[in-house]
Amino acid sequence: MLCQNCQQRPATVHLTKIINFEKTELHLCEICAKAAGNELGIMFGTNFSFQNFIAGLLGDGEPSIAQKTSLGGEPRCPNCGLTYSDFRNAGLLGCGECYYHFRSGLEPLFKKIHGSATHTGKVPRRTGGKVRIRKEIQDLRRQLQLAIQKEDYEQAASLRDQIRQLEKEL
Repeated sequence: MLCQNCQQRPATVHLTKIINFEKTELHLCEICAKAAGNELGIMFGTNFSFQNFIAGLLGDGEPSIAQKTSLGGEPRCPNCGLTYSDFRNAGLLGCGECYYHFRSGLEPLFKKIHGSATHTGKVPRRTGGKVRIRKEIQDLRRQLQLAIQKEDYEQAASLRDQIRQLEKEL
C-alpha cells in the first residue's frame, strides 16, 4: 500500500481516528507521518517503554507506601531488597514477594489499568478439568443472578440446570 499523501513510498504508519463513532484511517510513509505528526502534535519515532508507562501511572497524586510509613523509613521487600520508590522509578517489581509487601500501593494501580484488582482471566484448557468446570460454574452463577434481576425466569431455569449438570461432573 502506498502513502496516501505522497503516493511514492510504502505506507508504514497507519493512523485510525474515531470521532463521534465515525472511523477514518490514514496510511502514511514515515516521512509524511513525521510531517503530519508535527502538525498534529504527535511524536513519531519515540521509544515507548512499558516501565515508563507504569511509572507515569504512579507518578502524580498517588500516595506512596513510603509516605504511609514515613516513621519507620521506606518499606523494602525482604526477599529482593527493592523499595517502593525503586518500583515507581523503574516500573518493575523485583520478585514475586513484592506483590505481597507492596500490595497497598499496587492495588490502586491494578484497578487503574485492569479495572479490578482480582484476576478474572481464562483457565487454560490443558489444566485440570475441575478448575475449568469450577470457573464455568462461577460464570454461570453470575449470569443466573443477572437473569433473576431481569426477571427472565426461563433463562434462569436453563442456567440453573446447566449449573446442576456441571456440579454433577465435579
